[in-house]
Amino acid sequence: MIEHTVAESGERLDKLVTTILARQPGAEAEWASRTRVQAAIKDGRVFVNDKPGKASYRVEQGDVLRIAALDPPAAAHDVLPEAIPLDVLYEDAALVAINKSADMVVHPALNSNLSGTLVNAVLYHWPQTAQVGSMVRAGIVHRLDKDTSGVIVIAKTEAARRDLMAQFKMRTVQKRYVALVYGIPDTPVGHIDAPIGRDPHQRKQMAVIRKGKPSVTDYKVLQTFDGLSYLELLPKTGRTHQLRVHLAFIHHPIIGDRVYGFRKAASGGFIRLKRQFLHAEALTVISPATGQPVTFHAPLPPELQAVLDLLTHPNPKEL
Repeated sequence: MIEHTVAESGERLDKLVTTILARQPGAEAEWASRTRVQAAIKDGRVFVNDKPGKASYRVEQGDVLRIAALDPPAAAHDVLPEAIPLDVLYEDAALVAINKSADMVVHPALNSNLSGTLVNAVLYHWPQTAQVGSMVRAGIVHRLDKDTSGVIVIAKTEAARRDLMAQFKMRTVQKRYVALVYGIPDTPVGHIDAPIGRDPHQRKQMAVIRKGKPSVTDYKVLQTFDGLSYLELLPKTGRTHQLRVHLAFIHHPIIGDRVYGFRKAASGGFIRLKRQFLHAEALTVISPATGQPVTFHAPLPPELQAVLDLLTHPNPKEL
């Protein structure tokens, strides 16, 4: 989410947002166009003073804009339904909760990942989601990295999408992750409050930087091994790569993280994972269909459970 305070009055909202995005590093600048910004505004992803904006609105000095991520730049006609099996954890009239596998990309992108994504699967199983937000979003209201498994929620109607987006925006959604990390934290319960922004040296990565956005993660040590810790993670904000960046920042990066982790591990070197050991274990939202809280649980995938089993063996280095 990009935040911007308007300095001068008079410019159309869609034009100003296009300019703001064009100045951003990474994908947002690459994807920015007036047409795509107008679609994002219509989709309810641009807020003015915490209210959904209109493209034609003339901004006023002091207005606070909040701009959510643009859709991946895939043409709608290129995104086709695919009969990909999904692990459905829960479904009602408003939403579906899926247990995403670690090898699945969530959104399609131009010239890559146009098939085999969660969006392709959702469009096949719930065709009506083509009209929820946009076809390349298919009702998906939040994201998980490709190498992160676990709970992800899909809205089945436009009203449900807006309701769930508001819950994420207000940070009332409760998220619980588990991760295996290098080292043992100094305290069994911890609080990480460190701002995250684009890494000034590696523009495709995130980092803890002074001018970053407020980012908070609570953690609890569930179990320790020889130089490794199994953690419960409770993110209070939802920044890109937040858990991975925060754990690396406190010098306990996630096992298998090839971006923010150790290049050469001093401990746990016997573990061989083709993914990072990060799993979205539980998510609690208010169902737009019932108005009641509902919690979704995704069991630890077999490949991660196997690692924990190895660690509890009397001499795992012999395995």
